[in-house]
Amino acid sequence: MELRFELKGLRLKETFSIAYGNYDKREALLIELSHQNCKGYGECVAIDYYQINLQRFVLKLKEIQTRIESHKIIHPKEFFKFLLSLHLHPFLLSALDCAYWDLFGKLENKSFIEFNQLPSENLIESSITISVGDIDTQIQKIENNSWNKFKVKCKGLNKADIEKLLELNQNIALDSNASFTDEDCIWLQENSDVQRFSYLEQPRPIDQYKVLNKNSFANWMADEDCQNLDSLDELIPYYKSINIKLMKSGGLTPALEMIKKARELNYKIMIGCMTESSVGISAGCALAGLVDYADLDGASLISNDYATGSCVENGKIMLSGKPGLGIELK
Repeated sequence: MELRFELKGLRLKETFSIAYGNYDKREALLIELSHQNCKGYGECVAIDYYQINLQRFVLKLKEIQTRIESHKIIHPKEFFKFLLSLHLHPFLLSALDCAYWDLFGKLENKSFIEFNQLPSENLIESSITISVGDIDTQIQKIENNSWNKFKVKCKGLNKADIEKLLELNQNIALDSNASFTDEDCIWLQENSDVQRFSYLEQPRPIDQYKVLNKNSFANWMADEDCQNLDSLDELIPYYKSINIKLMKSGGLTPALEMIKKARELNYKIMIGCMTESSVGISAGCALAGLVDYADLDGASLISNDYATGSCVENGKIMLSGKPGLGIELK
């Protein structure tokens, strides 16, 4: 097996504004694993509020390259155990895990969905993200959009804005990226109108969720608070829903385990994404049949997607059906 890796730049179609800051571009690390003329791809991106340094990932890959390349081809779930022994950051672990699933499927001529006997029909629709901005601009973007589901970013709580969004009679979720106060959360979860939002994502900074009540009117969804399998038990009294992103969970293999346990604990589940190319989005799309919500608009927000595979068109998830994750570079 051969390992290659390359830093890539992702350009956003327009400035992406969230509570953490404004972004016009993201840096990505593309992983390629190849064997017998088949190539598998995975990806991770530099997210500043996760303190991701891709240069450190490159140094780590150079350090472990020989160990990966000398490893025999085995089932991806067994290969993942080997990857765990390398003590990798979850973002880098995810890129390697996804690349290996893609490669293994291509070698075996079977898709990830076939291997894992996952549902692939009647998939839920993805939302598209509306950046932080004045409420009239946000509403105009919603009304002029061909998608049917929207995740509206906000920086702090403006009650008048909440009322305007609810008047639209659209499928809308709120994502404050941890910018709500305790008082904001109490007001929201005691307001019966708030149950008309499909969910309210990551209202408070990490580990400051004790004010939340899962039995309130608000469908609180954990994002940064839900990093891995170990998070799920602790969050039960506070969150109804969780956002599983492959990069923060460590890839497809652990995401499957998280989904299984989350179902047992009666969580609603979303498969989410960062700013990603179709490399990362194709991996996320493969899990769409297992979840209640999808937020897989990452590749739709960039202007220089360098890959093809599964995709999202106006919110509709279109699975490639090809072996592995169906990823090809342009």
